[in-house]
Amino acid sequence: MALANGWVILIAAALVIAAVVIGLLIGIRRSARHRAQAGAPIARAERLRTLPSFRRAVNRRTAALAGILSLSVIAAIVAGVVAARPLSSQTIQPVNTSRDIMLCLDVSGSMSDVDVEVLSVFEELLDGFEGERIGLTIFNSSPVQVFPLTDDYEFIRTHLQSIRESFDFVDEIPEHWVGTLNGPGASLIGDGLAACAMRFDHQDDERSRSIILATDNELAGASIVTLQEAADYAASTGIRVFALNPVQGVNTQLSDELVAAVQSTGGEAYGLRDTTTVADIIDDVQEQDATELRGQAQVVRTDTPNAWIAVLLAFALGFVVLMWRVRL
Repeated sequence: MALANGWVILIAAALVIAAVVIGLLIGIRRSARHRAQAGAPIARAERLRTLPSFRRAVNRRTAALAGILSLSVIAAIVAGVVAARPLSSQTIQPVNTSRDIMLCLDVSGSMSDVDVEVLSVFEELLDGFEGERIGLTIFNSSPVQVFPLTDDYEFIRTHLQSIRESFDFVDEIPEHWVGTLNGPGASLIGDGLAACAMRFDHQDDERSRSIILATDNELAGASIVTLQEAADYAASTGIRVFALNPVQGVNTQLSDELVAAVQSTGGEAYGLRDTTTVADIIDDVQEQDATELRGQAQVVRTDTPNAWIAVLLAFALGFVVLMWRVRL
């Protein structure tokens, strides 16, 4: 397309230059023929040349011819500029939104309200996503993958809504119970986090990988993997963990343990307060990801001949008008 536009501009410039040259040649030829047909010399013509009206007419004609010559030269120069395809440059810094976010929800009874809030927030965020892949894994005494990482946002919305509605306990066996009670104990956070970290695929692709872990870290039972071991595995695969803890600070030992684990991955632990919502925390997580995904600055160059074409047309129009007024 750019090559075709270049040829069109070049042909247009050539036509304008040809029109100017042809006009000048026709004018010179008509002037010469006019002088040849002027008849015999006039006696005492020097007196005629001293008349003010004659001098004014000669000055006007000289000025018009000079204007024609100037316009033709300027038009030819501008046509050369147009033919050279002037460019404008703009420096942009792309922000890559290719990131994977795994929602990792502790669905034990004490986390129901937080889980519902997380799911609701992500339902609202889906309209603004472009390029992000979202996955959902839930756990209690055993982990279950609800859906893998995907950018099919209608599919994601359907399953987020289904899981969210299951917390209303209108069914005899809520959906978030299915498969999450197959082991001894409850809230096995280490096992749940490890399962979420293992759900990331395409490890060779350059994508930001984050886990949003909603848990109060109140373990009830013996897990296969400890919380710190799961965090170490996540860190080794380039995954950052962000924890949402509704009781952070209430049990200092458990809160400190959760904070230390997620910070070792490069993430952070957030406590939910009356003035802090899940939406605020998710915004913070997304901003941190976006900062890491800023691409290298690039210079984009585009053809910008429009202004020069307008100038060329203006000078060509002025040339034609002067040619008509002089009537060579």
